[in-house]
Amino acid sequence: MKKTLLAIIMLAYSLSTWAQEDVTRFLGIPVDGTKREMIEKLKAKGFEPHPTEKDCLIGEFNGEEVMIIIQTQNNKVWRIVVGDITHRDAINIKIRFNELCRQFLKNKKYFTLYSESELMIPDDEDIAYNILVNNKRYEAAFLQLPQKNVAKIDSIMQTKYTEIQREYPTEEDKKEMKAIILQEIEIKENNIVWFTINEIYGEFSIAIYYENRRNQANGEDL
Repeated sequence: MKKTLLAIIMLAYSLSTWAQEDVTRFLGIPVDGTKREMIEKLKAKGFEPHPTEKDCLIGEFNGEEVMIIIQTQNNKVWRIVVGDITHRDAINIKIRFNELCRQFLKNKKYFTLYSESELMIPDDEDIAYNILVNNKRYEAAFLQLPQKNVAKIDSIMQTKYTEIQREYPTEEDKKEMKAIILQEIEIKENNIVWFTINEIYGEFSIAIYYENRRNQANGEDL
């Protein structure tokens, strides 16, 4: 009986671990579980409770002072929102947006079907006019790759391409690399990370969304 119970416990643990490996992570933490569990895990990473906003945290992320908002559905975390505390003018938010695009594109943990030119905002684009008058949204979305995929893809890339090619790939190299990655991964909506420019009173900020859409509402309560 004890052996059977132990086997059940171990199976439940392995299934739970497998499920959490297959979802988006924020700072290594699976976007899953309860809000209270997530708050405690983020506190362990150095974030502190927001002085006025309930269940929100503040701290530093990627060199920026940010506020962390945890969104849940049926008491399960489905989204972590990382919002800039410092707001910027249109010129500087464009610089920040484009730099984030570059960082995500260079990070082996992320993949996108879009090219750098498709994601980044042109230098001569008036984003203030487009947002305030044309209601245009500036967004960039990426797939966060599971660690097992990252290691395998990295091994293939090192075998197939030189260090120079990996660091400065041609357009043809980029197409081939994307094809290789697509062969090795399965596109899943529950591994999405995306960011956008928000506007308030003529100033702008970035919000990054780490989503586990497996926990998102899908009309169950309608």
